Amino acid sequence: MQHDLTLVGHGVRLVPLEESHAAALVALVDDELWRGMTSPTPRTPDEMVAVVRGAARAPGRLAFAVTDEATGEVRGSTSFYDLDERLGRVEIGHTHYGRRWWGGTTNPACKLLLLTQAFDEWHLARVALRADSANTRSIAAIRRLGGVPEGVLRSHRLRPDGTRGDTAYFSILADEWPAARARLVERLPEPLPSRLGEECG
Repeated sequence: MQHDLTLVGHGVRLVPLEESHAAALVALVDDELWRGMTSPTPRTPDEMVAVVRGAARAPGRLAFAVTDEATGEVRGSTSFYDLDERLGRVEIGHTHYGRRWWGGTTNPACKLLLLTQAFDEWHLARVALRADSANTRSIAAIRRLGGVPEGVLRSHRLRPDGTRGDTAYFSILADEWPAARARLVERLPEPLPSRLGEECG
């Protein structure tokens, strides 16, 4: 799904995913990092271009490159998908970041921007997140976001190595969003104070 949505703040800029991002993205991934996906690990820029094209063709998916707000350096990718504004729901996923940004502020910053768009701009009722049930790191990250466990779908995933896996589902509902937002904000640095008054005075 082609789109022109850009989300900016907290040190990151989410821009529409384009083929020009492929070379930077493929340099960030390896088999372990890609395990949470359902497609083979892209190993060349051309293979990552195919991933980008697939994202653009997917109905209801808005794919982003995650970039540094100041420098434009590519940190990874994330997406809205299965967007249905009539039913008031969307999922967030297809997310991966280079290892340099694991455990830092990149993921909470991205999730704050995406969830703010979903709940405050689109006024959706529900945002879902999912992970391979064996991916303890991703599940822990979803729980820290405030995702509420909904259950496990058995043999729901086809892993890149051809084995099948279970999918753990989580969600955040509109009335849970204020508490989730507060938790995310606590994990991010305070914004720098404006110097406008000093410059004008």
